[in-house]
Amino acid sequence: MAFIEMTVDSIRVHMPTGQHVVILKEKSAERYLPIWIGINEANAIALKITGITPERPITHDLLANILGATDVTVDRILVTSLANEVFFARILAHLNGRSIEIDSRPSDAIAVAVRVGAGIFVADEVLDKAGVLPEGDKDTEGGGTNEEEKERLTKIRDWVNAMELPDLGDRPPES
Repeated sequence: MAFIEMTVDSIRVHMPTGQHVVILKEKSAERYLPIWIGINEANAIALKITGITPERPITHDLLANILGATDVTVDRILVTSLANEVFFARILAHLNGRSIEIDSRPSDAIAVAVRVGAGIFVADEVLDKAGVLPEGDKDTEGGGTNEEEKERLTKIRDWVNAMELPDLGDRPPES
């Protein structure tokens, strides 16, 4: 299975429903992946990537601290599949030269990754299913998208544009 490296582009709120979404962006291209997440995970990711440090450790900080204290090194996280509109992820780590794979929700895996500096990767087939191209990049290698694909991209683009939380921008996280 091929994986593509991503970065966290932004956290947004879909105003009509109040649902949160993390927007991942392909590191070497202009494809985006929106993943619906809970408010606590959205806050955990947003706090870290905006450089805000809470007075006391939140749950994902605690997990990162425990991993560090037990010499577990998180190498990367993988968003491995999408089934029935549910994303699945794995945290890949090492302990004493032994590889460890931990099942995780993507939101928790991303919150850990941004804390420990681990890479975020998404399976190519997940991006093919749920990835979104900016409006100017709709054409594919085959000369254009089919009508169903155009309709899906339009719905996703309209949905993302209806969100009302500002982009997190290019601010580097503080250590």
